[in-house]
Amino acid sequence: MTKSTGKQQSSLMLALLPLVLLYACTVTLYALTRDDLGGTSAYWGYFVPVVAFISLITAWGNAYARGDSRLFYLIKQIIIWGAFIWVLMLLQKIGADTALGGQKATVAIVLMTALVSLLVGLYLDSKMFFYGAYLGLCGYLLADPSHSAVLAKIGETFKVVDAPNKPLTMMIAIAVVAFLVSAFLLMSTRGSVAAKRAS
Repeated sequence: MTKSTGKQQSSLMLALLPLVLLYACTVTLYALTRDDLGGTSAYWGYFVPVVAFISLITAWGNAYARGDSRLFYLIKQIIIWGAFIWVLMLLQKIGADTALGGQKATVAIVLMTALVSLLVGLYLDSKMFFYGAYLGLCGYLLADPSHSAVLAKIGETFKVVDAPNKPLTMMIAIAVVAFLVSAFLLMSTRGSVAAKRAS
């Protein structure tokens, strides 16, 4: 292995690390929340800025590859995620989480974060669209565990027997697929950036 090849591989691993953290933390939070739906809303609240930061850094190359202004890209990300975090803080300040109760507050945070991720994915970074869809599924299953019948169709694709009764296993498998799609999109962007720099 040449020095430049080793450098490229370590650079790719470093670029993939935020996505690994994003999905690993989400799966961990999902597993914790299944056991204690009411007691994990604070963890999800702390996780939102992490999602925002990862969204910001993993799509930085997209703006360059498309020829967009990185300043405008940065402003858009800050407005979207900043407004969302501000709304969450405002809701907490007025006691919305207490009024809703821990369980409903947790599901609301998960679903709102999924919605914002989908929005960012549609307009700024397609990787976040897949993450938002995954997080939305997490929220859907947390809202009512009886919804796990939706996993039957997904289980057929993955050849998992009795998938509705294995929600955690299924969510891990779906997270791996969403991560692989995101990694492919990231590598495509890196290829576009490299080609643009070379020309």
